[in-house]
Amino acid sequence: SALGAKEVDATRKNLGWPYDPFHVPEDVKKHWSRHVPEGAALEAEWNAKFAEYEKKYKEEAAELKSLSNGEFPAGWEKALPTYTPESPADATRNLSQQCLNALAKVLPGLLGGSADLASSNMTLLKMFGDFQKDTPEERNVRFGVREHGMGAICNGIALHSPGLIPYCATFFVFTDYMRAAMRISALCEARVIYVMTHDSIGLGEDGPTHQPIEHLASFRAMPNILMLRPADGNETAGAYKVAVLNRKRPSILALSRQKLPQLPGTSIEGVEKGGYIISDNSSGNKPDVILIGTGSELEIAAKAGDELRKGGKTVRVVSFISWELFDDQSDEYKESVLPDAVSARVSIEAGSTFGWEKIVGSKGKAIGIDRFGASAPAGKIYKEFGITVDAVIEAAKAVC
Repeated sequence: SALGAKEVDATRKNLGWPYDPFHVPEDVKKHWSRHVPEGAALEAEWNAKFAEYEKKYKEEAAELKSLSNGEFPAGWEKALPTYTPESPADATRNLSQQCLNALAKVLPGLLGGSADLASSNMTLLKMFGDFQKDTPEERNVRFGVREHGMGAICNGIALHSPGLIPYCATFFVFTDYMRAAMRISALCEARVIYVMTHDSIGLGEDGPTHQPIEHLASFRAMPNILMLRPADGNETAGAYKVAVLNRKRPSILALSRQKLPQLPGTSIEGVEKGGYIISDNSSGNKPDVILIGTGSELEIAAKAGDELRKGGKTVRVVSFISWELFDDQSDEYKESVLPDAVSARVSIEAGSTFGWEKIVGSKGKAIGIDRFGASAPAGKIYKEFGITVDAVIEAAKAVC
C-alpha cells in the first residue's frame, strides 16, 4: 500500500532529499547524460557486427530476427496436420504431439515440456534434445514435478520476446497446483500454451483424485484466457493455430487420454469461431433441437443427432470448443449458430454443468457431472454418470 503523504515527507527528511516530487537535480542529470553517447556508440557497434553476421549467416540471422520481433514464416500454419473421418481414431493428447512436432519445424521459438509427465502428456519434440546449460539450442524442457514453477518459467519466456512460444503440460486436474501462475499469464497477457491432458472421467481407473470436474468452468470464469477442448485431430490443430495467433492471451488445451474418432464436419477454421455447426438437416435456421458438445462428448452429441433424425427431428449439432472465442464473434454469427428463436438446446460435457445455462438457456438441458468422479474404465464410468447417447436423446425429446 502507499506510504501516505506524512510518511513520504518523513522519508524525504530522513534521506536529506529536499527536492519536489519527480525533480531531478542538475548534477544527477549531468552524471547520467554522459552515458547517452556511450550507449549510442555501443548500439552502433552491435548493429555493425550484426550486419556482418547477417551477410555470413542469412538463415541464422533471419531466425534471430523472428525470435526478436515475433514475425513468423509465411504460411507456418500450413504445417499443421489435417484429418478426415477415415483417419484412425486417436487420443487428442497424441494428436497434440503431432501438432507440436509439426509446428516445431517451422516456429523456431516453440519450446517447452512437462512436469515430469512427458510420456503421458505426449509433449516431447522428437527432433530435439533436452534444453540444458550446455545445449541451449535444444527445446525440450524438463521442468520436474513443480507445476507452479513451470508456469512461472513459461511466463518469463513468453514475456521475454514476442517470437518465443512456451508450452507446458501436466494432467488437467493438477492445474490446481499452478493456477496462480496461469492467472499471471492472463493478467500479463503472456502467450503461454498450457497442454492439459487427462481432461475428464475418461481417464479411467486413476479415479476422482485425477479426474477434473470443476476445472473447465473455473478457467472459463478467468479473464483473458482461452479454454479450448478439441474433439478430434482437426480441432486439435485448430486449437494450436488459435493459441499461436493469440499473442496477448494464454491458451489451455484440455486433451483426452482415450481414443476419439475423427468426426465429419470438424475443421481448423471452425475452431477459430469458438462454436460452429458440424451437421444440420434443418432449413431456415430453425432446427427442432440444437445439440452442443465439447471434446470427447462431441461424438456423443453427433451420434444422438443421427438417431433423432431417424425419428423425424431436424437436428443441429454444434461443436463448442471455446466459449471465449465464440463470445468474440459478431451477433450475426452467434445468431446463425444458436438462434434466439430455438430454445430447445441440449449440451453434453463430462464436467461441471456450472455456467452452461448461459448457452442452453432456461428451457434447455445441460448434461454433465456435478459430483466427484470414480475409479472405473472409461466406458463404464460414462454409462454410470449418464454421459451417453441415450441421455442426450431423452433430454432432446424433453425440451422439444
